[in-house]
Amino acid sequence: MTALSNYQRLEATGLWRETKGHQRREVLVSLGDATLMIFTPDETALSHWSLPAVERLNPGKFPALFGPGPDADEMLELAEAQMVDAIETVRGVLARDRPHPGRLRLFLGAGLTAAIVFAAVLWLPDVLLRQTLVLLPDSKRAQIGRTILAEAAELTGQPCNAASGVQSLAQLSRTLFGAKAPRLVVLPGAVPVSAHMPGNIILIHRSLVENFETPEVLAGYVLAEDLRRQARDPMERLLEASGFWVILRMITTGEIDRQHLHQEAHRTLTQPPGPVADNALVVRFAAAGLSSEPYAYARDSSGETTLGLIEADPLRGQVRPPIMPDNQWVSLQQICSG
Repeated sequence: MTALSNYQRLEATGLWRETKGHQRREVLVSLGDATLMIFTPDETALSHWSLPAVERLNPGKFPALFGPGPDADEMLELAEAQMVDAIETVRGVLARDRPHPGRLRLFLGAGLTAAIVFAAVLWLPDVLLRQTLVLLPDSKRAQIGRTILAEAAELTGQPCNAASGVQSLAQLSRTLFGAKAPRLVVLPGAVPVSAHMPGNIILIHRSLVENFETPEVLAGYVLAEDLRRQARDPMERLLEASGFWVILRMITTGEIDRQHLHQEAHRTLTQPPGPVADNALVVRFAAAGLSSEPYAYARDSSGETTLGLIEADPLRGQVRPPIMPDNQWVSLQQICSG
């Protein structure tokens, strides 16, 4: 080792103290391969220190003070700069060469921590989202839905609310869905043909009640929208779009900033309805005792793109009973004129 060979058998004088209660005495100090040996002037051995364990007791100051370890009572004072530099150099070389289990543990610990953090970043938001959806009560969903609807109304105008039309709309929902019927809301504009919100709310564009002769078209669009909201919880869509900290606040306080609800209203009003599989639609039409043909032709007057719904009409060739009385349908058609 170069550092050791340069300083082999280097000697100097110094002052040595055996314990705190002893007087310092002049000694001869000899630097070996990995040891520091202390002798009397007549070369009687007094002490033998391991260089890797030697500690500088007053770094940067002279005379330099050394000890054989952190808790040792012995002390050596050296005033010769060459010997001090030699001890520091050799100690540094030996420290670099010996194993560093603490450093290895540090690296392993840092790596493990990084892996845990990385896994948490990927895993925790999804788990937190699922837990929030499970724990969120229907009353809170309804409150959030009403707030989003109020935000939407600022963009579209107030929901159509002629009293007799609202009653007819509620009756249609009960006919289609039974006890857990969603709230159907007709908006005057700036909304896709249909959409949905948290809190069991389905939005309908006024054209569905004003531009068709029978309520079966409206009923078809409502059933299709219900399938979309069953495919994905609208609260999941809202929370996922809002981000991790909003989810965390929701599960801890039950609150969500109004700005996120405004953004959700804007998304709801600007995103076109997603596709719904024909076979799923036919099953819903059959369960509701509703023909799929009026809905199919409303989507495509030629029937070319909705041929599957026309051919699979669950009431094909049968008498089609009206889904609601004519007077209720007339009232519903006037819901936006009140």
